[in-house]
Amino acid sequence: MKVAITDACIFIDLYDLKLNASFFKLNLEIHTSVDVFNELYPEQQQVLLAYQSLGKLTMHSISEEDRIKISATRYPKSLSEIDKTVLYLAVKVEAIILSSDKAVRQYGKSHSIDYHGMLWIFDQLIAEGILHPGEAGLKLTLLIKSNIIYQHSAELCREMDIRLKKWEKLNIPQK
Repeated sequence: MKVAITDACIFIDLYDLKLNASFFKLNLEIHTSVDVFNELYPEQQQVLLAYQSLGKLTMHSISEEDRIKISATRYPKSLSEIDKTVLYLAVKVEAIILSSDKAVRQYGKSHSIDYHGMLWIFDQLIAEGILHPGEAGLKLTLLIKSNIIYQHSAELCREMDIRLKKWEKLNIPQK
């Protein structure tokens, strides 16, 4: 089972799309930092606390020693302190990064840390039979309409269009 460190933007998108239950069914061991958790709204935190109580989410408190190591690492200025906790934990626990944040993903790429975003999560949900392609198409369309980040990236728009067309072909009526 892969270990995945998840940032706030992924948790927010999952919450907004009502995909938390599906996400936590994936064959992934989900981790995050308490810093990320504290960045979320109380209602989003409540959902995550429920998954933590079920043993489906591990939250890491960043120790003072870890914070010193984070401070000593040369991170780009475009990364927030919270982003740095995600990147630090990914290296520390040998995990993939789940993030839609461009700066986090670029750092992961330049440092050979495996990283993925919402489109990959959708792909996994379909591949593992957790989400029907038709429902995935509806949720992705909602994500595009509700999240400006997805509307202003030509690369993301192409990737989303590819998936929507592919999923439409796979959209065999559900039983």
